[in-house]
Order: sequence, then C-alpha cells, then structure tokens
Amino acid sequence: MRAPELRLRVTSPGLLALPWDRPLRDWDATEVPLRDIPVGPSRHLVRFVETDGQLWALKQLPERIAAKEYAVLRQLETMGLPAVRAAGLVIQPEADPDEFGRNEDTAILVTHYLSQSWQFRRLFMRLPPNRPKHRARLLDAMASLLVELHRHGVFWGDCSLANTLFSRDGQVLQAWLVDAETSEVHPQLSDGQRQYDLDIMVENVAGGMMDMVARMTEQAALAGEEPEDADPDLDETLVEEARGVATRYAELWDALHAEPTFNFADRYRIEGQLRQLEDLGFVVDEIELRPVEEEADQLRLRVAVGDRRFHAEHLHKVAGLDVGEGQASILLGDLRAYHAMLLRETGREVSESEAAISWLNRVVLPGMRRAHEAVGGVGGQIQAYCDLLEVRWILSERAGRDVGDAVALEALARGGPTDSAARLAVVDAATGQLPKLSGEVLAQLDETNRPSA
Repeated sequence: MRAPELRLRVTSPGLLALPWDRPLRDWDATEVPLRDIPVGPSRHLVRFVETDGQLWALKQLPERIAAKEYAVLRQLETMGLPAVRAAGLVIQPEADPDEFGRNEDTAILVTHYLSQSWQFRRLFMRLPPNRPKHRARLLDAMASLLVELHRHGVFWGDCSLANTLFSRDGQVLQAWLVDAETSEVHPQLSDGQRQYDLDIMVENVAGGMMDMVARMTEQAALAGEEPEDADPDLDETLVEEARGVATRYAELWDALHAEPTFNFADRYRIEGQLRQLEDLGFVVDEIELRPVEEEADQLRLRVAVGDRRFHAEHLHKVAGLDVGEGQASILLGDLRAYHAMLLRETGREVSESEAAISWLNRVVLPGMRRAHEAVGGVGGQIQAYCDLLEVRWILSERAGRDVGDAVALEALARGGPTDSAARLAVVDAATGQLPKLSGEVLAQLDETNRPSA
C-alpha cells in the first residue's frame, strides 16, 4: 500500500501525526482528538479535529473533486473573498472496493474551522420562526455574498443554507462560502451564468427554510407539543422571502454596475452616487467620466469599486481598530457623536484622531468590558459593544429619551429587544448553555425591555 501524499499549508505537528492512511470514517475518537460539532446536510463525510490549539474541518471526497475544491479555495483566499481557508489536501492510499465493487481514489480536504460562526438552522431552531427581521439579515448576507463572488468571476454552483456559514458583524450578518465543490473561477461571468447561480440560490434557500419548518413541526409532534407561534401560511411566507433574495441581489448589483448619465452642468450629482456606494461600504477605486456619443452635454459615469471595507478602513486609520465593515459603521457613528460632544465641552477644534484616542480610552474599552460581561462572555468584545449601542438606541427611541448604559446593559443581559441584532447573540453560545426560548420567555423579555409610561 502506498503512503498518503500530504500537501499542508500550515505548520502543525498535530496534523502531521493524524492517521492519514485510513479512511476518515475509521478514525477512532480514543486515538484521534476528534471534536463533535454539528454540521448540516453534506454529500460527504465531515469531521473535526483539534490539534496544536486549533480546530480543523476534514472532508473526505474523491481525489479529483478534492483537488479542484482545494484550488478554488486557494483562489478565493487570494482574492480576499469570504470563504473558508484551505489548509491542506491529503491524497490517501487506494481504498478497498465498496459493496458495489467500485474502487475510487479518495482524498481529505483540510480547512481552517471558521470560529464564531454558525449555521442558519441554529438561528431557526433557537428563535421562533415568526421573527422575519432575523431572516432578512440572513438573506441580505447571502445576496451580498453572491454579488461579491460574481464581481470576481466566481460561479458558486450550489449556494444553499447548508453550504453557508454566518458570522455577526454589527447589526448585519456576514455570509461565508464553505463548500466549493461545484465552484468555478472565470475572468468574468456572463449574465446567463449569474442568473443561473441566482436561481439555484433562490430554490435552495426556499427548500432549506421549509425543511427546517418541517423538522421543527416533526420534533414538536414527537414531543407531544404544539409548535409555538404556529403560522399556517409560514411555508408560503418563506418561499416569498427566498424569492426576495433575487431582488436584493439585483439592487446591489445595479448600485455597483450602473452607469448613469448626467448633464455637464449637474456634475454635483456625482457626489450622491459616490456616497451611495460608500454607505454600502464599498471603497471607490476609480471614477471615469466620458462624453456620451451624439449628446455633447451629457457625461456617463463609470465607477470602479474595491472591497467592501470603506468604514472599516477609515476606522482603522483614525482609531487603529481592526473590525468588520458592519461593526465599523456602528462604531463610527458612536465616534462622531463623541467627537461632537468634545467640541461642545472644550469649545475648541478637536481633530478626529484626537477624539478617537479619547473615545477609545474613555468610552469603548470600558464599554466593551461591561457589554461582554452582560452577555456572559459570549462572542467578541467589539460585537458585544455594538449590541449595547443598538439596544440603547432602541430603548431610547421607545422612551423618547436617552436611557443610558445601565438600562441598556440590563436589557442586553436579558437578550435584548425581540427583533434587535443583539438577540442573535443567543446563537453564539454552546447548545448546553441555552435555555429554551419559549413564547412565555420572549414575552417576558419584551415586557422587561418596554419602558414605563
């Protein structure tokens, strides 16, 4: 029997010591540091290993498919796209024939485990299905991911809830590609390729959400319970929401690729177009203005955009914080409010960088610690502070006044208002740490967070 061929991109003695000569299904937990982590439906066996203080995802599949996926993931990493990072590829010895006499070469694809991420079904199972704002955040994230892939010439081919992971980024979600078996990278995609990929996403998302509803109903029936907040039209609602992904995709794609025309005297309107892109988080790389043929007084605007990191890069420049784009958008709003307060208090000009230093030390760092304690240490400190800001804003809007940090921290510790992004923090904890979120508990949380008259 030939020895396995290892191609690892990481220096990890623990990985090298694994029994690569054996099929993944035969690995014994008493010999290998396997970790039991829930996974969604998969065509291939996926297992997790913890070595040298890191967690790795291992997937066994045919050598040809494994080599292709490995190459695609390497390309996506080079392009800076949100996808799991390939850590290695192991070509295993020839396996014994299966029950049908087939003898297919096998391989194991090794990827870095995406920490502080979760699957859609965790959110769906832990929060009642009558919370459409949480699903809206998820669908926005999937549409944004597909736009980013298509902008870089990546055809996914199998976008689904099962092939996507999500992480929190302020009040939005970041979607990550975790399965590239059917993906292809081209210099540019045709409109037909983009539409086909989008159709696959819509169909798979609708099916995935309805499947979750069916599972929840089945589990409730087996337990002799009635599904909470049962909605007889939920399937139809979910299908319509899935179709809405196509609308989200089209709006974002058009915002990035539209080439509007302006009268030469109305060049000021160009600033509005650029601000729209910056508000979406995109860095404007290049602006091109060209006369429109046969219309001497008209100019056509073409904008080249880079990564979706406009606010994150600005915050890093003035405050040195390395955060997600969604988090940066929230934090910059907090910084601007603090800057304005400093100007009033000091009665002199204060630069943004000077304000940022004071803001970090007096507001952000202590706020991060208090917010992280309020959520029981779940997730990251920056995200906890963003949740605190959101909860404080929601409760202040309800009360018609600033309720302050103490009230917001108390509400955050109880889970936050029902449809706030802070409520998503519940999916960051391990399953065993979570109480059952019944309708009664949710009603109590809403009543607790509702200001008195």
